[in-house]
Amino acid sequence: MTAFTPIGRVDSPFERPADETEGTIVVDEEYAAGLDGLEDFSHIVILAHLDQIDDYHLRARPPHAEGVEVGVFATRSPHRPNPIAQTVVELLERDGNRLHVRGLDLADGTPVLDIKPYVPTVSEDEDLALGWLDER
Repeated sequence: MTAFTPIGRVDSPFERPADETEGTIVVDEEYAAGLDGLEDFSHIVILAHLDQIDDYHLRARPPHAEGVEVGVFATRSPHRPNPIAQTVVELLERDGNRLHVRGLDLADGTPVLDIKPYVPTVSEDEDLALGWLDER
């Protein structure tokens, strides 16, 4: 089994995730050179280990969809067999090894596993199916 080493941590004023929060991703100094060029992107993808989650459920009820219950893999629920989060945030500024972001939905201290530039892969003129979200 592969073990992953965090490259940094979330610095947020919240002990629990909050939508549209401004916060900071603090990358460990040994990985800071890997951030070069990232400041040219407006948005970035954060992959994180939800280290405070200790159980999972294969069914989930999305919080903003009353009466909907679907499989966990059709949601962004943190209660997953492998508690890994993927979130897209707006990159406001890079300050050395600190990335100031908006739209952060991760709790303070959450270990960051990877950072990638956000690059859309589906053109806007393609038909998208958004599952249960289409009805919302």
